[in-house]
Amino acid sequence: MTHPLIPQVCDLAAPVAADLGLEVVGATFHTNQNPPVLRIDVRNGQGDTGLNDCEAMSRALEETLDNAGIIPEAYVLEVSSPGLSEILTTERDFTAFKGFPVVVTTREPVKGRLSWRGQLIRRDENALHLSCRGRTVAIPRPQIQEVQLDHLDSE
Repeated sequence: MTHPLIPQVCDLAAPVAADLGLEVVGATFHTNQNPPVLRIDVRNGQGDTGLNDCEAMSRALEETLDNAGIIPEAYVLEVSSPGLSEILTTERDFTAFKGFPVVVTTREPVKGRLSWRGQLIRRDENALHLSCRGRTVAIPRPQIQEVQLDHLDSE
């Protein structure tokens, strides 16, 4: 479950990232750790996301979060790049990974299945389209729980 502060954190982090030529692609708040850990994943739109990108984002975001005062207790801020095992979430992800093998997990069965493996064709406003063994399958967007790159051999 997403921590209730994540939407506010993302709203604050997005313009900070944009000013640095970065994009926020994910955020989690691990309150089960002491001190809690706020992790922000960023991507450099111009190339590989490097340590300098993460450091610059960390410095700028730390000041922004402190000034906003939305996290009253002590916490650790971690800024990192998402890596290749990432879950696809943004329109950019679905465009960049068109043709790649993905695993789609659904909230409820779609055509009797909770998990689909295939080549990503596209995502539109209504559905995610996969090529599964040469057949096109449209999975309704409201039913999709997660879309992740598939690092196993595709079907």
